[in-house]
Amino acid sequence: MTSTPIGTTPGRADQATRVQMYEQMVHIRSFEKRVLALFHQGLVPATSHLSTGMEAIAVGVAANLRPGDSTLCTYRGHAHVLARGSSMEAMFAELIGRATGLLGGKGGSMHLASAEHGALGSYAIVGAHIPIAAGVAWSAQYRNTDQVVACFFGDGATNIGAFHEGLNLAAVWKLPVVFVCENNRYMEYTPIGSVTAVAHPAADRARAYGLEPVLIDGNDADVVFTAAAEACSRARAGDGPTLIEAETYRHFGHSNSDPAKYRPEAEVEEWLERDPITIYRSRLLAEGLDESVLTQIDVSADDAVEQAASAALAAPVPTVDEIEKNVWADGSGSWRS
Repeated sequence: MTSTPIGTTPGRADQATRVQMYEQMVHIRSFEKRVLALFHQGLVPATSHLSTGMEAIAVGVAANLRPGDSTLCTYRGHAHVLARGSSMEAMFAELIGRATGLLGGKGGSMHLASAEHGALGSYAIVGAHIPIAAGVAWSAQYRNTDQVVACFFGDGATNIGAFHEGLNLAAVWKLPVVFVCENNRYMEYTPIGSVTAVAHPAADRARAYGLEPVLIDGNDADVVFTAAAEACSRARAGDGPTLIEAETYRHFGHSNSDPAKYRPEAEVEEWLERDPITIYRSRLLAEGLDESVLTQIDVSADDAVEQAASAALAAPVPTVDEIEKNVWADGSGSWRS
């Protein structure tokens, strides 16, 4: 099994890319901090699922994707959509139900998409998007492009039939898709280990589909970048899919209404010490990057988030006509009455 220990620095990315990855992680963290505040103010009309503590996975993979490549993710998808370049203002507007949102305020936190950035949707049904990702990859293969599909899912999806069906199809047809299991150790409130026959729910099942097991530290952006670089290279070369299991941990509960009291305090403390942003900041400084560069990124991120949130809050709510747009085949529900 390929396993990259915590603390290693493969160094496949150049310094400019690594600084950009740090910047993206900080922007995502600041964005979700503001989302949590908006939720507690009653401005996010449904729930939302934060990926705070898991940013390195989205950023490390996205750094290897090109315009034209596609990303599919779960309801915990803020980081993935932002990492592909989507507007924070449009994201905030979507979460609070404004007309200027990515989907006109109709999708909310759990159904984000931005086709122009290659973000082909966040999916609320566990594992449902895995065969869809295979379909998108088959389209790229059929059209003879070098496009790659990145498909993210949680550890719980590995016990869903769609996971096995999607992987089998991708392996048989050698589809250009990179499957990434974000193993944050809990299926909603249930520890994955208590309901799974193998220790590593994704990596230990890879050989069943003729794939090499890849198990990595998902809290190390350099490690994620290297694994994703190899997987994307394989996919573009026509060598088929890769299944990566990235071990990580969410800082908060399953959703914004979950206090996460089911997690042992010692476990939480251990993983908080392995914060991906803290790890990366320390490494960049140790390698000689001027601290003022990172401090400026930190300050700019908070400013950008506040500006984006303010603009979204000032945006109008969608009209009835806008709400019905793209819902019915003829653009409205009038034919039903």
